[in-house]
Amino acid sequence: MRVLHTMLRVNDLGPSLAFYVDVLGMKLLRRTDYEGGRFTLAFVGYGDEASTAVIELTHNWDTKSYTLGDAFGHVALGTDDIYATCDRIRKAGGKIVREPGPMKHGTTVIAFVEDPNGYKIELIESKR
Repeated sequence: MRVLHTMLRVNDLGPSLAFYVDVLGMKLLRRTDYEGGRFTLAFVGYGDEASTAVIELTHNWDTKSYTLGDAFGHVALGTDDIYATCDRIRKAGGKIVREPGPMKHGTTVIAFVEDPNGYKIELIESKR
């Protein structure tokens, strides 16, 4: 068994796709509109779904907004240079909500960015 994807419900698919594709550099892997069910599924990721976990963005056409629960934490992405990644994200219009630095009570360098829906994305610098 392996992790296939994580699903996030999004308010507006356009800005969400722009964030994950243009700001975070993921690829839109597939998108399907379900007219009868009035929803769209868009899968984004850094690699092929056959070999890597991806994110499923679910847009329910008739739902304008969601209340983020306090049980969900974040999605984590690894990066070789967290400072350069944060600079690139900031220049692309992304919102850094925790600047890069060591995690509390540890030495791993992390940062957090927020998507247009308020979901947190943790960036974790790879150990060199």
